[in-house]
Amino acid sequence: MSAQDINEGLHYVTYGLYIVTTADEGKQNGLIVNTVFQVTAEPARVAISVNKKSLTHEMITKSRVFAAMPLEQQTPLPFIGIFGFRTGRTFDKLAKVPHKTGFLGCPIVTEHTLSYMEIEVCQTLDVGSHTLFVGEVKDAGVIKPQGTALTYAYYHDVIKGKTPAGATHL
Repeated sequence: MSAQDINEGLHYVTYGLYIVTTADEGKQNGLIVNTVFQVTAEPARVAISVNKKSLTHEMITKSRVFAAMPLEQQTPLPFIGIFGFRTGRTFDKLAKVPHKTGFLGCPIVTEHTLSYMEIEVCQTLDVGSHTLFVGEVKDAGVIKPQGTALTYAYYHDVIKGKTPAGATHL
């Protein structure tokens, strides 16, 4: 089986697009991920997958907290670009983005997001280029009660968004 065959098969796995944020030692950062999923209901636990080269990965590893917010389908590409096309190492992604500070200290983005979960990491799993962070939901809420979540397919097919070459370092 070729890598192309594998990638074609994986193309049918569905994903959403999420902003994941964190805070550590007075600094805040976030990025776009396509892997956020609930793993248990009691207690409520979710998992995210984050590239090890990203600043957000470093910060979650140290702080042991993160927030995850599904993006709404009508999110404009320039807004996605703030979290998906630039690195927090040289750019303050939250400087001009409406947000509040959550229960665990993570930024909760209040524009173009549907809801939020603030999570405390309880387990990690090294999966090669990424780390799977599993955590218990400590706070959650609805930001926009009506709306449709942005899927990865909609992002590519309708918005015509691309995956940036430097995405692994955001």
